[in-house]
Amino acid sequence: MNPASNDVLIRPGRIDDVETIHGAILKLGTHIGAPEEIISTPEDLKTYGFGEKPAFSTLIAEVGGEFAGLCLHFPIFSTWMGRPGVYVQDLYVEDRFRGRKIGERLLREVAAQCRKEGGVYLRLSVDTDNDGAKAFYERLGIAWSSYEQTQKIIGDAFFAFADAPESGEQE
Repeated sequence: MNPASNDVLIRPGRIDDVETIHGAILKLGTHIGAPEEIISTPEDLKTYGFGEKPAFSTLIAEVGGEFAGLCLHFPIFSTWMGRPGVYVQDLYVEDRFRGRKIGERLLREVAAQCRKEGGVYLRLSVDTDNDGAKAFYERLGIAWSSYEQTQKIIGDAFFAFADAPESGEQE
């Protein structure tokens, strides 16, 4: 095999990567045992990641021109630190490329980009049953935060909450 074909290239995701990005997200959902929870479409990713006001960015890892991994992330801000950071929404590496530090390289590149823009931290969430991911992040020094808990509201409950009249007002 040509040594150059083993080189890992990390590059920004492009609009023509949307199908690949979505495919990786579907595989990630299957990997953690929740494929039914993935309701996004490639069109959603195109609209919200590559449209007029992108809500996220992606880094793509390739080995020998073949898709090897993905890191989907977006900027966040800490009012306590008074500084920006980055939130990693999805990190995925194809099974056949695991063990080659591709996930680590993707995370380090995202952190480096964040730092160049004045960022001072990286945050992510891990599925509670994904022990492999927890160990991977701990090995990199990305520790579990014992003083925080993620809360969320989605779907119809979110719409009802968002559309409710202001507190104290009568309809």
